Amino acid sequence: MKRLLPLLGLFVAALAGAQPHLDVERLAPIAGIVEAEIAAGRIPGAVVLVGQRERIVYAQAFGQRALAPEAEPMTLDTVFDLASLTKVVATTPAVLRLAERGRLQLDAPAARYWPAFATHGKERISVRQLLAHTSGLPAGIDLAGAATPAAALARLAAVKPLSPPGGDPRYSDANFAVLGELVRRVSGQPLAAYVERQILRPLAMHDSGFLPPARLQPRLAPTTGNGRGLRRGEVHDPLAARLGGAAGNAGLFASAGDLARFARALLAGGAPILQPASVAAMFSPQTHAAAPPRGLGWRLEAPLAANRAALPPFAAASHLGYTGTGLWLDPLSGVHVVVLSSRLHPDGNGDASSLRARVVAAVAAALGPQPPQLFAAARPELAARVAPYVPKAVAAPVRAGIDVLAAAGFAPLAGLRVGLLTNRSGVDAAGRRSVDVLAAAPGVALVALFSPEHGLAADREGRVGDERDALTGLPVYSLYGATRRPTAAMLDGLDALVVDLADAGVRFYTYATTLAYVLEAAAERNLPVFVLDRPNPLAAGIAQGPALDAGRQSFTGYWPLPLRHGLTLGEFARLFVAEAGLAVRLSVVPLAGYRRGLWHDDTGLPWLPPSPNLLSLAAATLYPAVGLVEGAAVSVGRGTDAPFEQLGAPWIDGRQLAAELDALALPGVRFVPTEFVPATSRYAGEPCHGVRIEVLDRAALDSPQLGVALASVLHRLYPQHFALDKILGNLGSEETLAAIRAGQAPAAIAAGWAPALADFRARAAPFLLYAD
Repeated sequence: MKRLLPLLGLFVAALAGAQPHLDVERLAPIAGIVEAEIAAGRIPGAVVLVGQRERIVYAQAFGQRALAPEAEPMTLDTVFDLASLTKVVATTPAVLRLAERGRLQLDAPAARYWPAFATHGKERISVRQLLAHTSGLPAGIDLAGAATPAAALARLAAVKPLSPPGGDPRYSDANFAVLGELVRRVSGQPLAAYVERQILRPLAMHDSGFLPPARLQPRLAPTTGNGRGLRRGEVHDPLAARLGGAAGNAGLFASAGDLARFARALLAGGAPILQPASVAAMFSPQTHAAAPPRGLGWRLEAPLAANRAALPPFAAASHLGYTGTGLWLDPLSGVHVVVLSSRLHPDGNGDASSLRARVVAAVAAALGPQPPQLFAAARPELAARVAPYVPKAVAAPVRAGIDVLAAAGFAPLAGLRVGLLTNRSGVDAAGRRSVDVLAAAPGVALVALFSPEHGLAADREGRVGDERDALTGLPVYSLYGATRRPTAAMLDGLDALVVDLADAGVRFYTYATTLAYVLEAAAERNLPVFVLDRPNPLAAGIAQGPALDAGRQSFTGYWPLPLRHGLTLGEFARLFVAEAGLAVRLSVVPLAGYRRGLWHDDTGLPWLPPSPNLLSLAAATLYPAVGLVEGAAVSVGRGTDAPFEQLGAPWIDGRQLAAELDALALPGVRFVPTEFVPATSRYAGEPCHGVRIEVLDRAALDSPQLGVALASVLHRLYPQHFALDKILGNLGSEETLAAIRAGQAPAAIAAGWAPALADFRARAAPFLLYAD
């Protein structure tokens, strides 16, 4: 807790100071949203409450509380099974209250308080990691045969982790069921009693609690059947039910008014239940910078603002519940949003995802756009994370393809049913997702979404499955899951495909390959393709590195390009279609005001990470070099706050490596010895020694040459550890690999690329769209 104290004054001051104004009249669309969800049969009814600071500005009940055995109208004071909201309304504050009183320590092993938990390597899991979902535990536990609370607890104590603690977050009911047991053991009281006395009663949350009493029965929203009738006041969650109905992961019941009291208390600093330091910890990222951000208990996300798609995704806090509940707290605006439904009633087939997403979007719109500088000022300790989202002021900002298309009234897409390939990097100048811009475009029918590697949110590693976009309800077909190419079924019914992606400007970055696959599939189906162009972040006037060997095609190198190719995705599409001889109708909607020599931060556009580990332009600048050697048994900083800006391994001597690299006098960079412990990926949890790479002159930097230098020195110093052959996939050139193995100087190797680079520039020239 002590490490949070320096930020408290500014944090609390931000809460109390000037905050964005909520235009209450613009909340009117909420009624139509909820009524549409009821009419569609996704929910029987709902309660929506919106407050700002101490005022409730919107509170309305819609539809039915119950449909069976007879209809009952929804009321504002209906009491709902909160499901997983229990984690943040009851369990998280209970744990933090115990920590404030010195009864437990957040960074102590959970097994200190529950010795039986220290099985299967879980003795290292801390209380903090349970709260942040970074424990490595599975989402749930096998309850087969565990018929009593004691048996379920024994099964919980014996659960086996899926990964080491401290890595990427994995949302887990097991985490909070364990925390509920810790509260019982440390406080000496049942969880329900401790929460009642320490959280609910001080906040006058009289409609809230575990195992609701008979007096609340008439106002309880039922969920599903239990073999004896409908569950009404009986927790739906199977783990919580097996633990007696009061568990750390689920079991709390509450009304919207009570949740508003809770939200107001946290947004005002925590009194009377918590100290401001605990509230600040709840809303502070506990995960490494490349991971989906989580605080203590809470999921962190962008602030509630009309341009939230272009804002830092860790300024507000939210949590959802399986039964159809949701709670959002935004410290920047002082706004809280409560959405309560019993979407499982009566048959378990409802869906509240669209309801929650659309209501929150309506509240965000009513707050209007907010500058990222506002959050940077409120949370200076997070300035490094916020900085990429703050565009540099430029005299003539570049306009992305989506804005040029909008300025033309979307005329090229008029009357078409389109599919859109995009991710979170696709936003317009107002900070709205291209998904939402096209969904609202007059005369355009957006009917399907496609996502590249890392998914629609650009925040996942590994295979990504198909999903549904909660805000638009559209299907999202993953092109990095069961298939990497659009299938006929995915394209059925489409008249055109639109692509809006930010690229990294590097051959082994996979978005160009995905675009090529889309173009090939479109050619087979005679579908036109529109590429909404975005800048090459690394200055499109520069091409560097070896060309891809003939016959070495792969997903990380599909077309013969230099390693740093100097093209925008629109230009690549033009070159690819021509050289592959595709009969496809390709249209590129070009950038406005763009010149080839501009780096991304010269465009006036915010940096929205196109993938989890390209957190900033600094990382992207070094990516062609550091990413080049990633396959060769080194950590490139994944799972740290500076991926691709550092490199290391347990077997490296950082001082020696820095000295050897500095001796090469590579233009534009210097090397500083460093140590780090990656939270995930290679060498997760192990101390790594190596170098941090500082860019002194990005215009002078030859990043592929830097990558070759890294490979050369590491191969020479550590041939028994550094697997040189493993870099061939990204390097793409057997000749260059042989030169490294032979000990040629990196500068000489780079000089050898000149003829192929000249040939490439001649090949590319007819397809370029922008002047120098």
